[in-house]
Formats: sequence, structure tokens, C-alpha cells
Amino acid sequence: MKLSVSENIKTLVPYPPGKPLKELEREYGISNSIKMASNENSLGPSPRAVKAIAMALANLHRYPDGSCYYLAQALAKKLEISREELVFGNGSNEIIELLAGAFVCPGDEVITSHPSFLVYQSMVQAKNGINRVVPLKNMRHDLEAIFGMVNNKTRLIFLDNPNNPTGTVLQKKEFENFLARIPESVIVVLDEAYVDFVEPARRLDVRKYMHAKTPVVSLRTFSKAYGIAGLRVGYGIMTAEIASYLHRVRQPFNVNELAQVGALASLEDEEHYENTLIMTREGIAWLTKEIESLGCRVFPSQTNFFLVDVGVNAKMIYEKMLLEGVIIRAMTAYGYPDYVRITVGTAEENKRLITALGKVLAEVR
Repeated sequence: MKLSVSENIKTLVPYPPGKPLKELEREYGISNSIKMASNENSLGPSPRAVKAIAMALANLHRYPDGSCYYLAQALAKKLEISREELVFGNGSNEIIELLAGAFVCPGDEVITSHPSFLVYQSMVQAKNGINRVVPLKNMRHDLEAIFGMVNNKTRLIFLDNPNNPTGTVLQKKEFENFLARIPESVIVVLDEAYVDFVEPARRLDVRKYMHAKTPVVSLRTFSKAYGIAGLRVGYGIMTAEIASYLHRVRQPFNVNELAQVGALASLEDEEHYENTLIMTREGIAWLTKEIESLGCRVFPSQTNFFLVDVGVNAKMIYEKMLLEGVIIRAMTAYGYPDYVRITVGTAEENKRLITALGKVLAEVR
């Protein structure tokens, strides 16, 4: 078989999926493991969402609402914007793909940071665009260096805020000064997947910037604070004009019925949402103190995860933690060979992690 495949697709590296939890347990001969690696909500989904989804199962023979009408109506009211300023996707990942599909032509340039979310660069490459990658500076977006990369071929700038994996956020004044210098032909994309965990005073209000000379788009998700990562539903906040272009390249029925129902019920369950934020704040504070007492450096975070400098090979720590039934993420692929990323868990999970980490560190030091 002789396939004709363009070079940008041939060299595109697929997003590396993790192994299923049960497969990891089988491979390592363990059971009752806990997963603290993927920044999921350890409290699980909202009980109201589970109930709403169960009630919707009888309608699976029907196509979903292609406009996400009821979800859009509720979210627009909550955000105090219009429904036309929202675009929903199969996770916020799809909004990244739609932005690339609508605004990136072969030879166009897109600026991202490293490390950050890998999907930005893969979507640009898939459209035969050119990735311009700027290293983080002191674990934060280097806005001055990013501005220096901008030229007449630049179409998009992706800034994950908070950054994954560092958990750092942009300051309001520095972002506004940066935005004022960017040409109006460029779209600045704030990936705010973890914005719910950011201290309110440190959040950027995208509604102030979406109609600026240089437009800003916000990406958000129901996968983190709302606890329905398995349903894959995210959204973008943007001007109605930008949204109209994304709808032209969007697949019909791209958000399934159960995802819409679950997201709407999750949005309405404020108690579960608040409990998630409380658990996260308390968990980070407690874990920071405990991990530092083990002789590790913990970096401050505005998310539901944090970076830890364990001072030894991170892959080795990851493997040994697996044998203890605790799954964390080694940051070697991000350029941090001695760092791990840990998701905040429940109080019980956090205690188990500390016990396991203390044991592992004692073995390797």
C-alpha cells in the first residue's frame, strides 16, 4: 500500500494516552490504587449530574441538540454574556482544533510556550502551520519573548493561564501591557482550564478583553472543577464574529447528549463545585507542608495540581510510587527530569500519598 501523506502529518506525534488504571494494576500486581496524575476532580462528578444523565439514557436514539441550547442559555446567564459568544466542544481540546481550522493556513505561524499543553502545537502542525515555541522564564510565560516572535504571519498566541504543568498565572497589568502591543490581526487565546481554582483576585476577566483591539478568546472545561472529564465537554468564550467562523468548521452534534445534560446539572450544583474548591485549597496547603517536611521543594500553584522537585530521577520515583499503588506524573517529558506533578486528592488519598512518598524517598536517598 502506497499512501500519499503530507510531511506535516507524517511527522506529527500522537498525543500519548496513559494506560487504563486496571491495566496498570494488572501489570504491576497491585490493587486499590489511587490516581493523582491527571488533574481530575477527586470528589467525582456531581450527584445531580449523575442523576440527570441516568434520566437521559432513554433518549440515546435521538441526536443531541447541535446548538447546546439549554447549556448555552444557562452558561451565558452565569457569565453575563450572550449565547452567541459561546462555542461548545468535545472538551476544550476541540475548541483549540476549531481555532486552528478557522484561522491557520499553511505557512501561518502560531506562538506557544514550553512547557504547556501539547495539543496546541499538534493542531497547528496538522493544519500545516508553523509553531513558534518560547521557553518559560522562571516557570512563567515570557511575554516579552513572545511579543518578539510576533510578525505578519502570526495568527494565534496560546497562553495557558494557569500554566500546565507549573501552575503559575499571568498578572493583570503585565497581560494588559502585552495585549496592547499585539497586532489586531492576531487572536490571543487564554486557556483557562484551571481558572476555577485561581484566587478570585488573580483571575483575568476575559469579558474585558474579548472585544479589545486585539481579540481574546478564553477556553474552559467541565473536566476539572466540575468533575465530568469522562463526558468531554468544554467551551470557548469569544466575540460572536470569531464564534461564527468556528461554527463553520465545527462538526454538527459535536457535544453528545449526555455531556450536555451532565454539564448543565453540574453547572447548577453549586454545593459540589464549592466543596471541590475547598477540598483543593485545603489539600494543597496540607500537602505542601507535608511534602516539604520530606525534604522536597514544592512550587506554589493556582490549580488543583502542583510541581514537586524530588531531587532525584522522577521516572524512578514514578515507578516506585506505582508499586505503592499511587499514580503520579513524572515531568521528564516536559524538561524537568527531577520533578513530579501531583494532583490534589481527597484527604484520605493525600495521606496515602504522603506515606508512600516518604517510604519511596527513604529508599532512594
